[in-house]
Amino acid sequence: MRKNVGIKDVALAAGVSVTTVSHVLNDVASARISTETRDKVRSAAGQLGYGPNRLAQALRSRRTGMLGLVSEDIATTPHAGRIILGADDAARARGYTLMVINTSGTASPDSRKADVEALLERQVEGILYATMDRRAVDAPANLGQVPAVLIDAVSGGFPSVVPDEYAGARTAVETLLAAGHTRIGFINNAADVPSARERLRGFRGILTSAGLDAGAAPVEAASSDAKGGYKAARRFIEAGNPPSALFCFNDSMAMGAYRAAAELGVAIPNDLSVVGFGDQELIADNLHPGLTTVALPHYEMGVWAAERLIDMVEGTPGHGRSVAEPVLLNCPLVPRGSVARPRI
Repeated sequence: MRKNVGIKDVALAAGVSVTTVSHVLNDVASARISTETRDKVRSAAGQLGYGPNRLAQALRSRRTGMLGLVSEDIATTPHAGRIILGADDAARARGYTLMVINTSGTASPDSRKADVEALLERQVEGILYATMDRRAVDAPANLGQVPAVLIDAVSGGFPSVVPDEYAGARTAVETLLAAGHTRIGFINNAADVPSARERLRGFRGILTSAGLDAGAAPVEAASSDAKGGYKAARRFIEAGNPPSALFCFNDSMAMGAYRAAAELGVAIPNDLSVVGFGDQELIADNLHPGLTTVALPHYEMGVWAAERLIDMVEGTPGHGRSVAEPVLLNCPLVPRGSVARPRI
């Protein structure tokens, strides 16, 4: 059976005291130890397979270096990976480990409270709570026991970060206006969610800024999937004087619009320009032509939230627990091949 390597073994192999080994492996900045000795200690520790006892360190310092992320439904969406990846990259860069637990937006308050409690029992120092659609969440009561930051959600008393849906919609439609389109239709999500309201507001806002009659601009609402986009696009195309361009609530609806156009003999982008929202990798880059779309900043939201949370955990000045409004992150345009100048 393999012998457990202890700090005394490292000290003996390096020819130094146990105190010196402890100072080197715990990065005690005030310890006056030469670079040569530090390298010798680290080399001995590496050869023996010794690492500091993190649990013992946590008990002494009351710090665990652990953060939690509660994923409310996002694990079932194509966006979860980018949020988690961004948060994990930011946490690792500052010496923290991220634990992820999935919950459901339809779960009972007691169930969601239990999910948070599971992280608290593992001594996390802070919690990220992520959902989607800028949802107003009823945060579990125990979420406030440690510093917490919300991702794509809002709730009183917690800092939060969300996509700038309004500006993203303006960017999408501005791309169509710049190509010369003045008859632009919007295929929106029929569900009454904040993202649908903000994108509609941005659509109408940029048309008004361009001197067009935003109230007369055609809008079709449907289920926010390919089937809904297909049905709405057919209604647009088959109507008299159809729009020369479509802005779609998301890339799935845009994919449905591509199908409708193909069935009706309408070429994209020569006869109809299309812009989506979301930059879903499995859709936008694989349509033909590639879909011009607006990217949701999921990775960037994960990074921002983790960095803000760590600042709160470490007591960085100016980073208290609450903010008046959520932080808005930019939704950049991802140009591909689905936009061209109108024929007439």
